[in-house]
Amino acid sequence: MQFDWRAISGPLLTTATALVAILVDRTLIAVPNPAPLLVCIVAFAGSLSGLRSGMISAAIAVVWSALFFLNHRATPGYEIADLIRLAMLAMTAAGTAAVTGVLRQRMLDAFAWERRHHATAERLSEALDRVDIGIVLLDSDTRAEFINRAFRDYFSLSDEKADSRPPFIALMYHSRDAGAYELPEDELGTFIARRTELMRSGDSTPIDIKLSDGRVLRFFCTALPDGGRMLSYTPVTDLVRHTDDPASAGFYQSLRDGGDRRFARHLRAAE
Repeated sequence: MQFDWRAISGPLLTTATALVAILVDRTLIAVPNPAPLLVCIVAFAGSLSGLRSGMISAAIAVVWSALFFLNHRATPGYEIADLIRLAMLAMTAAGTAAVTGVLRQRMLDAFAWERRHHATAERLSEALDRVDIGIVLLDSDTRAEFINRAFRDYFSLSDEKADSRPPFIALMYHSRDAGAYELPEDELGTFIARRTELMRSGDSTPIDIKLSDGRVLRFFCTALPDGGRMLSYTPVTDLVRHTDDPASAGFYQSLRDGGDRRFARHLRAAE
């Protein structure tokens, strides 16, 4: 059986304090009412070990206070004032034990929930780092709260920069400077501006992004209830590269740029 020193520390401290007060009052000098100090000890016991320890300490405080007042006057016994003080002490001590015990339990529950939430977030983060889909979570200010391993690899993003919570526009410019996109240099500015506009509007239209190393990623933007965004980059290199008809280059360019009018023109030409 494990010894719980927290559970007995409150009652022991209450007993010791009351006993010292009585001995000093009987043998040395008159001691004022120790009730405020005993209530503080009850609060300490409740916060340290919970409701049960606090209530036991409160009961001990009332009993020892009754002994303290027993022979504290010229004639033995209790007066009405003593009984009133004992009743007030009992109510105060019990209320203090209840409040501190409940607050301690709520605090422990909150800590337990936070630990579970943190553990779940850690497992989710590890799982997302193992998939080949790039994942970026943005907050309502478009700053990256999470960037998984696949995205970092696709766009040559260092761990230091990824963990610094960069804004979405900074990720776009980093990818441009790293030469990640298979686009002419004079088109990159328009491409970045268009991508940023679609992300801010929460447009969920898929966009195919061709990388300079030959891979193709299908980009999706999902608007989240808190105003953030979840961005996903799914590798579709085999699907796009092996099925692209050179005559349809304009069509795939329209998907990449999100241009609805060019998409419509392609449909008309196909008809």
